[in-house]
Amino acid sequence: MENRDVPPGPYRATKLWNEITTSFRVGMPLRKHRQHFKKYGNCFTAGEAVDWLYDLLRTNSNFGPEVTRQQTIQLLRKFLKNHVIEDIKGKWGTENLDDNSQLFRFPTSSPLKTLPRRHPELRKNNIENFSKDKDSIFKLRNLSRRTPKKHGLHFSQENSEKMNCEIIEEDQENLAENREISQKDVEEVWRYVILIYLQTVLGVSSLEEVINPKQVIPQYIMYNMTNTSKHGVVILQDKSDDLPHWVLSAMKCLANWPRSNDMNNPTYIGFERDVFRTIADYFLDLPEPLLTFEYYELFVNILGLLQPHLERVAIDALQLCCLLLPPPNRRKLQLLMRMISRMSQNVDMPQLHDAMGTRSLMIHTFSRSVLRCAEEVDLDELLAARLVSFLMDHQQEILQVPSYLLAAVEKHLDYLRKGHIKNPGDGVIAPLPTYSYCKQISAQEFDEQKVSTSQAAIAELLENIIKNKSLPLKEKRRKIKQFQKEYPLIYQKRFPTSESEAALFGDKPTIKQPMLFLRKPKFRSLRY
Repeated sequence: MENRDVPPGPYRATKLWNEITTSFRVGMPLRKHRQHFKKYGNCFTAGEAVDWLYDLLRTNSNFGPEVTRQQTIQLLRKFLKNHVIEDIKGKWGTENLDDNSQLFRFPTSSPLKTLPRRHPELRKNNIENFSKDKDSIFKLRNLSRRTPKKHGLHFSQENSEKMNCEIIEEDQENLAENREISQKDVEEVWRYVILIYLQTVLGVSSLEEVINPKQVIPQYIMYNMTNTSKHGVVILQDKSDDLPHWVLSAMKCLANWPRSNDMNNPTYIGFERDVFRTIADYFLDLPEPLLTFEYYELFVNILGLLQPHLERVAIDALQLCCLLLPPPNRRKLQLLMRMISRMSQNVDMPQLHDAMGTRSLMIHTFSRSVLRCAEEVDLDELLAARLVSFLMDHQQEILQVPSYLLAAVEKHLDYLRKGHIKNPGDGVIAPLPTYSYCKQISAQEFDEQKVSTSQAAIAELLENIIKNKSLPLKEKRRKIKQFQKEYPLIYQKRFPTSESEAALFGDKPTIKQPMLFLRKPKFRSLRY
C-alpha cells in the first residue's frame, strides 16, 4: 500500500482526510458475503475494515504505530457519518459501526472534502503586512533616551542585561552623538530571527500559509528563553497563571512514584488511579489545548516531519514552535510531558487501566489537551496522538532553551549597535547582514533526487517489515509478497537471489542448483 506524504500548507488535516479516504476506497478488498440467506457482492464486514484500516494507519508515517484499534473504529464511525461508507442497505449517518460481521459497501458519491479557498485579498494583505514588519527591522529609530515600554510580562534585571533589552550605551569611538536601540527594535529582531530559522528548518518557501507573523509575540519568546529553572522549566512570576498546588502535588507524586517528596500520607488500593484521574480531569477541563487554537495549522504541518529520517528536523521545528507559546502554556506542557514520559518508562508504576498500558493511556488521555482544532476536525484524535507520542519520546530536547537562537539575536543586535551608518536625511539606517542561499538545481536534478529519496524511503519500509519481530511469519510473508508485487525493482535489490529470500523465511531455494552430471555406468552382460 502506498504511503505518500502530504506537503506542508494550509488545511493539512483536510488533505490527510482525503488521502486516507482515497487509500481506503482504493485498497480495501471487496468480495461476496452471505447474510440472512442472501448474497451481497462488492462489500466487506466491519471487522475486515477495521483490520485493513488499522494496518494502513500504523504503517502510515503521518500517524504511526501508536494508533490503537479503538481509534481505528472511531475513524470508521466518522467514515460512516460522512458517507465515505454505508451499510449494505444504503444507510449511513446515524447508523453505528462496531468490530463485527456487519456488512458495508462504498457509495457511488465521492468522499473527498473540498478545501476552503482563501480570499486573494486576504493573502495579499498578509504578505504586505509581513513585508512591512520585516522592513521595520532594517531601520534603527533615532529616539531620545527613555525607559523601554513594558508589555505585560516582567523581566528580571539579570535577564534584561543578558538579552540586551535595556538601553545600550553608545560607542564613543564610532559615534558622534548618543543613540540607543529601543525595546521595539529588540522585539522585531526576535520575531524576524525565529521566523527565519523556522522557515529554514521546515524547508518551505513561505510561512504565510501556516502562521501569521502577527501571531509571533516576541515577549513570549524572550520570557520563555530566560525565565527558566535549572531544568529549563518556565518560572511564572504571576502565580495565578500557574498550575494549582494540588495538581502540582499530584503530578509530582506520579512522576516520582513510588518515592514521592510531597505525598507522605498512607496510600490505599487504587490510590494511584485516583491521583491520575485528578490530573486528567484538570487538563481535560482547560478551555483550549496547550498548543493553543491559533497554532493548530503550524503544528499539524510539522507532523509530516515526524519520520525516522527526518527526526532531527522535527525536533528542531518543534523546539522553535514551542517557544511561541504563552509562558503559562509552555510551563504546563513541560510539566505534563515530563510526568507522562517518566510514568510510561517506570516499570514500578501500577496498572492504571484494565485494558490499556501506561504509555497508551497517557497518549489517549492527554492528546486532546495538547492539540485540537477550534472547529472539530475528523482526524484530530489521530494527529494529536501522533504528536504527543513524539513529544513524550523527545521532550527533553524539544522543550529545552536553544542557545543558538539567543546567540543569533545578540549578533543581530550587536550589528545594529555597531554597524550603522549616518544618513543626513532621516537619522540612522542599519541594514542587516546579507544572507547566502542554496544554489538552485535544475528540474532534472530535482526529479532525480525526488526519485532517489522516495526509493530510499520505500526500501526503509521493506526493512521495517523484515525486522519487525512482533509480526507473525505468515503475515510478514504476505506483506513482503505484496511489496514484491508493487515494487519489484526495489525488492530485487534487497533479495537478488532466491537464497537470500530463503534465508529470511528458512525455506528451501526456489531455484534448484544444477545437479552434477554423472556418467552412467555400462551394464555388462550376465553372459560370458
